[in-house]
Amino acid sequence: MRKLDDVAQAGQMLLLMLLLFVMILIFGDANIRNLVASSLNSVFAPLIGFGGANPLLTIVLAGVIVVFLSSFFTHLFTNWKAMGQAQEASKAFNKEITKARKEGNNNRLQKLMKMQPQIMRMTTQSSGGMMKSMFFLFLFIAPIFIWLTYFLGNVSYVYFTVPWGSGASLFARNGWIMSNWFLLYMIFSYLAGSLIRQGLKWISWSNWWQNMRKTIRPAAK
Repeated sequence: MRKLDDVAQAGQMLLLMLLLFVMILIFGDANIRNLVASSLNSVFAPLIGFGGANPLLTIVLAGVIVVFLSSFFTHLFTNWKAMGQAQEASKAFNKEITKARKEGNNNRLQKLMKMQPQIMRMTTQSSGGMMKSMFFLFLFIAPIFIWLTYFLGNVSYVYFTVPWGSGASLFARNGWIMSNWFLLYMIFSYLAGSLIRQGLKWISWSNWWQNMRKTIRPAAK
């Protein structure tokens, strides 16, 4: 059983490395980026582009779409109940180890250390769904972000007003490491993501979602 777990973990790491390699290849090649962006432009430009007249709204909607898709697939492949149980088991395990060390109880400490691989295996298995969801996250998120960069680079209206000034450029940095449009994108994505993730997490604990999850992803018999 332990060998099977090691093989599964190695397979997940291999998949992660493969996705990272493909991501670097796509983001690093301008021809591939332009091909992806121009292909998606025919879909997203009419949907959330607004003819380039409202780039801030386009940024907000693109962020909401990306966050919703990432949150949905993460929750689809993550068993939050199992993850919660693993976290509680790990917390109790660490507490017992700390107590045994303070008391100098070496026999108790040795027994606990023998249990450590089991606790680590439980934690790894409970978080394995997040690794599986990364394929779908990359499949949707990376192309949308590439399109957004391409779209904003071709709009004529690149200024917006803030409470402390007017005429702020989307592409200016103003002391930030990132450009203003990307900073706005991160802020809107964070706010929308917090709401969406909390909502989906609340739903994921319900019996309705557990039944729906089994329907979408039938358990192997």
